[in-house]
Amino acid sequence: MTKPVELRVGGNTYRVVSSASPEELERLAVVVDETLAGIAPPGRPMPPQAMLLAAIALAHEVEVQRERADRLAARSREKVSEIISRLDGTLERAEDTLRRAERVEAK
Repeated sequence: MTKPVELRVGGNTYRVVSSASPEELERLAVVVDETLAGIAPPGRPMPPQAMLLAAIALAHEVEVQRERADRLAARSREKVSEIISRLDGTLERAEDTLRRAERVEAK
C-alpha cells in the first residue's frame, strides 16, 4: 500500500498519497514551491489565489513545452519525409542506370 508523503509547499505542509515515488513528489513540490516564491512575497501567508496562479503558470509552461515538442515532431516528420523522397529518387535513378547497363550487355 502507498504511504502518505508530507510535502511542504508555500509554507504549508500537505499529506499526499500517490502512485508516484516520494522522491518524485518531493521534487515536484520543490518546483511548485519555487513557482509560488516567484508569485507571492516571501514571509507572508500563501493565499489560495497564489496557489491558483502557480498552477496556472505551471500549466502554461506545460502547454508551451507541448507545443514546442509538437513543432519539433512535425519538423522531424517533414525532414524524414524529405530524406525518404530523396532516397527514393536516388534508388530510382540507380535502378534505371542498372536496367540500361543490362540492356547494353544483352545486345
